[in-house]
Amino acid sequence: MFVIIGLCVYVVPDGETRKVKHLRVFFVTATWSIFAYIWLYLILSVISPGVVQVWEGLLTFLFFPICVVFAWVADRRLLFYKYVYKRYRTGKQRGMIIETEGDRPLPSKVDIEMDGKMLNSHGVDFLDGPLGLDIDEKDLDEEETRRDMAKILKELKQKHPDKEVEQLIELANYQVLSQQQKSRAFYRCQATRLMTGAGNILKKHAADQARKAVSMHEVRSETGENDPVSKIFFEPGSYQCLENCGTVAVNVVRRGGDLGKTVSVEYRTEDGTANAGSDYEFTEGVVVFKPGETMKEVRVGIIDDDIFEEDENFLIHLSSVKVLTSEGEEPEEGESANHVDSVACLGMPSTATVTIFDDDHAGIFTFEEPVCHVSESVGIMEVKVLRTSGARGVVMLPYKTLEGTARGGGEDFEDSHGVLEFQNDEIFKTIKVKIIDDEEYEKNKTFYIEIGEPRLVESISRLRVFYGDGIRLYEEERRIAEMGRPMLGDHVKLEVIIEESYEFKNTVDKLIKKTNLALLVGTNSWRDQFIEAITVSAGEDDDDEECGEEKLPSCFDYVMHFLTVFWKVLFAFVPPTEYWNGWACFVVSICMIGLLTAVIGDLASHFGCTVGLKDSVTAVVFVALGTSVPDTFASKVAAIQDQYADASIGNVTGSNAVNVFLGIGVAWSIAAIYHNSRGEEFRVDPGTLAFSVTLFTIFAFICVATLMYRRRPDIGGELGGPRTAKALTTMLFVSLWLLYILFSSLEAYCHIQGF
Repeated sequence: MFVIIGLCVYVVPDGETRKVKHLRVFFVTATWSIFAYIWLYLILSVISPGVVQVWEGLLTFLFFPICVVFAWVADRRLLFYKYVYKRYRTGKQRGMIIETEGDRPLPSKVDIEMDGKMLNSHGVDFLDGPLGLDIDEKDLDEEETRRDMAKILKELKQKHPDKEVEQLIELANYQVLSQQQKSRAFYRCQATRLMTGAGNILKKHAADQARKAVSMHEVRSETGENDPVSKIFFEPGSYQCLENCGTVAVNVVRRGGDLGKTVSVEYRTEDGTANAGSDYEFTEGVVVFKPGETMKEVRVGIIDDDIFEEDENFLIHLSSVKVLTSEGEEPEEGESANHVDSVACLGMPSTATVTIFDDDHAGIFTFEEPVCHVSESVGIMEVKVLRTSGARGVVMLPYKTLEGTARGGGEDFEDSHGVLEFQNDEIFKTIKVKIIDDEEYEKNKTFYIEIGEPRLVESISRLRVFYGDGIRLYEEERRIAEMGRPMLGDHVKLEVIIEESYEFKNTVDKLIKKTNLALLVGTNSWRDQFIEAITVSAGEDDDDEECGEEKLPSCFDYVMHFLTVFWKVLFAFVPPTEYWNGWACFVVSICMIGLLTAVIGDLASHFGCTVGLKDSVTAVVFVALGTSVPDTFASKVAAIQDQYADASIGNVTGSNAVNVFLGIGVAWSIAAIYHNSRGEEFRVDPGTLAFSVTLFTIFAFICVATLMYRRRPDIGGELGGPRTAKALTTMLFVSLWLLYILFSSLEAYCHIQGF
């Protein structure tokens, strides 16, 4: 405990500090860590001296889940922190007020310290009264994760504009994985891999995920391009023409499949609001695609008149796709039925809509829809202004942008204003507005584009009819002239809603799913395990972002690999985590660890006997030192990589309690039950346990007090800080460990009197 924390204090780079974020959790684990040794003293020396009863063994084991629950309650701020108070919060549906327990007062400075909050944090964390919002902590965590991911992707894209997709995904994966909160088990696994030449598991996982993502993208692209069946359809699916255009041309295209075949398709017009014979000419026929041809044109005649009309439309349908012989003839009936579906078929759209605009009116000006949704990544958005019900004459149409929740001036969009000039027979114009890309995960801001009154430049309202020697303007013609002036339509103010980029959002969501620490150490097959066991990988290098390049193993990696390859291959026989949802791996690995622990315990005892050391001294010095090596490196990695000190210090305090409650609790429970079933007592000699527990408790309180003192502003946190403070703290903790060994050894050899 003392050496590991002392090392963590010193390894933090100069000028940096690591502070415990959740003090409540730290106090819970530290208290249980000290209580664990006091409990051993109570059951061995006070309650039933020298005998471990069944209930004592079982209760020792039950303290393990109780300790975990207490730590979880403190971490989630449940019970005392949440349900004791009554307050009000807004529900997920607007307008809903939900009553909860109690009205929590504003937190004191101590409360803020215990929760890991800073005094300048957002008020929503503290205003839990009637005006405050109780936001689900899980939702907050998810939202924070998304924001962090989006920020990382944005920064990487700006920092590495020339990198390939695979490299950017790998960089993002590695950076997010590095910043995630990690468990003690992960740090032990990572530290062991780095020590034994197995490589950095974070970089390995990120690289594998990036390669899989790019491979799947390439497979999907190739699948889309190699469609075995030809699709025949209209492109585009809608057309517009003026009444005086004469004919309208509609494109029929063939995509995919075997383009060497001769294929035919029938077409036929159908009335909509326009009628065949008065508005357009009825047309039907067959389009033949010869080998290599991908586009054909169908023409339909448009009938012009001088009567003012609303816009009208008609339809053109495709049907009956057939595969022809090389001579252009239809094959036999049976052969055609069995063959055509596998060669060619109708695609979408198979129906085209043709809209006829009247040319006897200056036009009605309107947007297509009242609301437009646009992605923030679009760059320049283009909005169509339609000129319907006529297109005669030159018309000037002013427009401008208006702010809503979105701000102009380059914050969310660039302001735009001007005048659109519609030429004679021109039926639409586009307004261009620049959208600013903030690369936000979620966005919903609005602004408006408004068009003003149209102004006719070239008048076409003078309709005259000559009769004999004079000019007579009929009342009907006056009405038509009035109707023929340009006017505004229904949608003159377009609401533009700026939304997040769906491509960017999907990328963030995919990366969040991939950056799951629980999947890092998982394996799918024994083959992968044995390959990894005999492969040397690069260990830790400078913590830069250039993880896209392959790193070569160092000399140290090779040495450690060959020293530990036997153990790697041995544990490669453990079933992969994919089998039985990980239970096979769990059971077999526990059995192998238990077997090795028994062997190592006997070896340590024989070693102590050989060199003349008592078992108590051997256990305190060599066994404890050896079993703490993985924890030491795990805490070191956590101290350097994590933003806070919770993981590195929590590794120590938590493991002390777990080692006693779980390790000793299980063993003593089994032994006590076994001896009790035979009518015997399970005896354990307490020795000088009281002396050791007292010594450890005093030193533990000194350690905790020192860590709390280091939270003062002049040092800044439990770990790191100024070089002098780091050195003094490390020397103090190492001295406590040496003093503990010294006093325990002197007492074991009767140089001092124990109790």
